[in-house]
Amino acid sequence: MQQVQTNKAPAAVGPYSQAIIANGFVFLSGMLPLDCETGNIVGDSAAEQTEQILKNISGLLSELNLGLEDIVKATIFLDSIDSFQSVNEVYGSYFSEHKPARSCFEVSAIPKGAKVEIEVIAVTK
Repeated sequence: MQQVQTNKAPAAVGPYSQAIIANGFVFLSGMLPLDCETGNIVGDSAAEQTEQILKNISGLLSELNLGLEDIVKATIFLDSIDSFQSVNEVYGSYFSEHKPARSCFEVSAIPKGAKVEIEVIAVTK
């Protein structure tokens, strides 16, 4: 196993790795809509936060010479299922051709008061 740490994605907000590489897969921890430099939430709406998260995921994957097309599974956590449609529209703009397997859940709370958190699993090359 190999831990991944990069400044191309927000630092972990707890005792965990940004990602772990194991057995040909990259397991990204849940990503919040944080600015990489300040650690502050970016965006007021779930759609804006989704956009930031996907940029952060892309940044972390790029550190490993991977891209969104290498994602095989995504899990989305929402603070309200009412955000499903707006989050889906932004998510769909990033995954128009390649569509990873996906789950989406409403949860009672997300760290730092975020509206959205996304975790993904990608395959290595």
